[in-house]
Amino acid sequence: MSGCGCEIEIKDQEQKAVLYWLLGINAVIFIIEMSVGLLADSTALIADSLDMLADAVVYGVGIYAVGKTIVHKANAAKVSGYFQLALGLLILFDIARRATFGSGPESMLMMGMGGVALIANVICLAIIRKQKNGEVHMRASWIFSANDVIANIGVILAGVMVYLFDTRWPDLVIGFIVSIVVLRGAVLILKDARQEFRENSSTNGEIV
Repeated sequence: MSGCGCEIEIKDQEQKAVLYWLLGINAVIFIIEMSVGLLADSTALIADSLDMLADAVVYGVGIYAVGKTIVHKANAAKVSGYFQLALGLLILFDIARRATFGSGPESMLMMGMGGVALIANVICLAIIRKQKNGEVHMRASWIFSANDVIANIGVILAGVMVYLFDTRWPDLVIGFIVSIVVLRGAVLILKDARQEFRENSSTNGEIV
């Protein structure tokens, strides 16, 4: 039926279903991983859990953006990017604190929790795979999920190195790398959002 808007409605419903799943998975893993990270005294786990929190916020903002205008969606992505930027800086602060005052990460907890988080994020990637080239708020969700998989692998490797070499430095190094991944993701999202604003303004004959 031409002009009924059915295709848009179906797409919006699909996007919401995807984002609700991603929000639920990331929120649950954030709570679990933060708890285990504090118990394990692990910078890498805490950094990864904050990354999961950032993603949960991204998906929540994405749910708000579904069905709205391009400007609303770009604004949603922008908010997500700034929130992730703030968390990335918070992770760097925690790394500096632990490097100064010391820490004693538990390698087995790091590897175990890292493996659980990795499985969760691979599931998230599978859920959002079809949306990775979609609208800006969905592209933001794909970038965050892909970053999470990289971070999870890093946490597992850090746990292995802490176990093998009996030193806390792999935990701090991987925590630092996770923070860089988080900050890079934030920059990519903000650039993508700005591009959407420029294209929308150009289409409407406006000057930015």
